Amino acid sequence: MKALFKSKPKTPADLVRQTRDLLIFVDRGGPDTKESKRDEKMAELSKLIRDLKQVLYGDSESEPVAEACAQLTQEFFRENTLRLLIVCLPKLNLETRKDATQVVANLQRQQVQSRLIACDYLEKNIDLMDILVAGYENTDLALHYGAMLRECIRHQSVARYVLESEHMKKFFDYIQLPNFDIASDAAATFKELLTRHKSTVAEFLSKNYDWFFAEYNSKLLESTNYITRRQAVKLLGDILLDRSNSAVMTRYVCSRDNLRILMNLLRESSKSIQIEAFHVFKLFAANQHKPPDIVGILVTNRSKLLRLFADFKTDKEDEQFEADKAQVVKEIAALEPKERP
Repeated sequence: MKALFKSKPKTPADLVRQTRDLLIFVDRGGPDTKESKRDEKMAELSKLIRDLKQVLYGDSESEPVAEACAQLTQEFFRENTLRLLIVCLPKLNLETRKDATQVVANLQRQQVQSRLIACDYLEKNIDLMDILVAGYENTDLALHYGAMLRECIRHQSVARYVLESEHMKKFFDYIQLPNFDIASDAAATFKELLTRHKSTVAEFLSKNYDWFFAEYNSKLLESTNYITRRQAVKLLGDILLDRSNSAVMTRYVCSRDNLRILMNLLRESSKSIQIEAFHVFKLFAANQHKPPDIVGILVTNRSKLLRLFADFKTDKEDEQFEADKAQVVKEIAALEPKERP
């Protein structure tokens, strides 16, 4: 007889609706709610979020089912479930926060009728990015909100919003937070913002060149923290060597202040910083329209630079590096001081 009264399995849409109802309960969090009832609801919510994750990712016994994922995604973005989940995250326990983060990450990639409906939702609810970025200021939430943020900026329009917002300036401080894990997470998000969407990044850097590189140089390339300097010079190389940023690169290599910073990085005791600095320095050397003050600095420091490059080697044999180095040496050796106009 028992089998007759078995409850029907919940559909993906049911799971989302029940999750939403419980999130609304958590969000309102009335003081008159009994603790036992509240604990019961929180346990139920944790299980539902775990079930959502199982639908989206599958488990050890089964792969995710495309139709179920589409139903779940459609219901999730039909109403404000994402907003509720983000806002209520501080009230969830650690394991549930991890599950919620994975659910949000996966939903950014789910297509419904060939559309990324997460992108449509975020464009209409773009203020959620303000909550996610500010999460770096909260030790307990930073890594969860940071992971969500990186998935959301897969959408070009969302990345553009973050790039053009006041939040970009905050990343220079987040990257230097004393908590290593949070600083590293912020650096990963910063890198994603500056490398994923080429045309948007090129436009952002052209429009914001002055303040952006002033901050980048003083706070990151000249940081007292070795890891910050190493990550920053590597990312700088990635940005300037990207063809879509050629106008920004041309401007960057005409600045004597930028050249001074890169020459200091070439003198670092760290081999990895030296190598990454070389990849940016070679752009100054290769510039066929060097301003007179750049030529002057290179001529003045010619013998030191040539001595440095004579012993300059990568740990593994690298033909491209050796060819680049030979070209840089040739350019510097051939320089003649220019008369200032």
